[in-house]
Amino acid sequence: MLFNSLEFAVFLPIVVAMYFLVAPSWRIRVLLVASCIFYMAFIPEYIAILFVTIIIDYVAGIYLEKTEGARRKSILLVSIVSTCSVLVVFKYFNFFSESLAAALSFLGVPASPLVAKIILPIGLSFHTFQSLSYVIEVYRGHQKAIHSFEHYATYVMFFPQLVAGPIERPQNLLPQFVEGHKFAYEDVTAGLKRMAWGFFKKLVIADRLAIYVNDVYADPHSFNGLQLTLATLFFAYQIYCDFSGYSDIAIGSARILGFRLMENFHTPYFSRSVSEFWRRWHISLSSWFKDYFYVPLGGSRVAAGRQVFNLIATFALSGLWHGANWTFVLWGLLNGVYLVAGKFSRPWRDRLSAAVGIAENSLFRRATMLSCTFALTCVAWVLFRAESLHDAVYIYSHLLVGWDFNQIATPHFLLRQLPVAFLSIAVLEMCQMFGNRVDVPTFALRFPQPARWAFYTAGVLMVILFGVYQKTQFIYFQF
Repeated sequence: MLFNSLEFAVFLPIVVAMYFLVAPSWRIRVLLVASCIFYMAFIPEYIAILFVTIIIDYVAGIYLEKTEGARRKSILLVSIVSTCSVLVVFKYFNFFSESLAAALSFLGVPASPLVAKIILPIGLSFHTFQSLSYVIEVYRGHQKAIHSFEHYATYVMFFPQLVAGPIERPQNLLPQFVEGHKFAYEDVTAGLKRMAWGFFKKLVIADRLAIYVNDVYADPHSFNGLQLTLATLFFAYQIYCDFSGYSDIAIGSARILGFRLMENFHTPYFSRSVSEFWRRWHISLSSWFKDYFYVPLGGSRVAAGRQVFNLIATFALSGLWHGANWTFVLWGLLNGVYLVAGKFSRPWRDRLSAAVGIAENSLFRRATMLSCTFALTCVAWVLFRAESLHDAVYIYSHLLVGWDFNQIATPHFLLRQLPVAFLSIAVLEMCQMFGNRVDVPTFALRFPQPARWAFYTAGVLMVILFGVYQKTQFIYFQF
């Protein structure tokens, strides 16, 4: 069930009404049933796969809590391997099979890949990682095992963030299932406002830019350098507005029910370094890899050479998590290289700036750092979006050549749509700049009620009038 669908517009009010009308002891069951219905709206049979991983980690958590000594590590390992094996089979089997066949053929050994005709379950990577975080936290002693299967299953399946996050930690979400939430007008209005902002990002910006991006990246050889560059710029905003828009709708939906989900984005394109970008982008995943992979490897507490390995390995795995394609792996590696280069060149860059008289917090340096970070991010996004390595190489080699301002439009994106696209991006950036300085909802309460409602109405009308209504799937559903 897509957030940007009529089905969800009917589904959410019904769930909210039932949640607050039933007795508190039944609310967890309302959420669990609603989450099952939400997930089964995609491919009903795949809920069985989800419950397999839920049962594995639910049992593992109980045994971890009552087991001592070396056996605890064995239980943890069995849980991780069992849960990840489901992910490997459905998401990576064909990728590994085809890669092995290609490697053997390169070495002169004829080989044909084994291809399994299976469909990747929606959001498998997300709820796999959320389930793993619970088991790891129980193993570390930071979380008590949950003995109620209903509570644990709802933790993994909570419908607002089931498909594309945020990837919640058990310490934040699990206790909220036993709290006595009361219907609160403030929660409803705050949730609806957050959802409206998410729909603006998704329908007005992301889905409009997707038309241009899809045209160009489907056949990059048919477009000039200006179109390739514009498509790459548009994709940077498309993926941000698509994914952060999903997170806004998820956080808003949960807020209506009284739940608080973690923030997943914090204006990442305002970052002045790649490392800062990754502290602001997909925060729940970045922190997951940091806490459960990078730090256990030694993090930055080791020698310089090992730090380089830890960073590169973490981002290579992050790239593979995003998709079973070498373009994603190289995208992760490139970001790892960015971080390594930024980390070890920082002293040299500081000395150079001091030598030429540029203060660290000067407007010129901040603007330069922000622009460079955004440019590097866009360069990396080419690998993320390209259909193949061959296409990525072509795009890189033609971005800055053959610009023709008489050929900007694409077959499905007419020239008259460009002003709307650029204006919507400008509105996004201005709102985010203002929002970084002021709590917008609180600030809006200072105005008279007619002015507030006029503002809200204008926002809704903007989504209605300028939104693209094609029930476009969210980008991160494929992960």
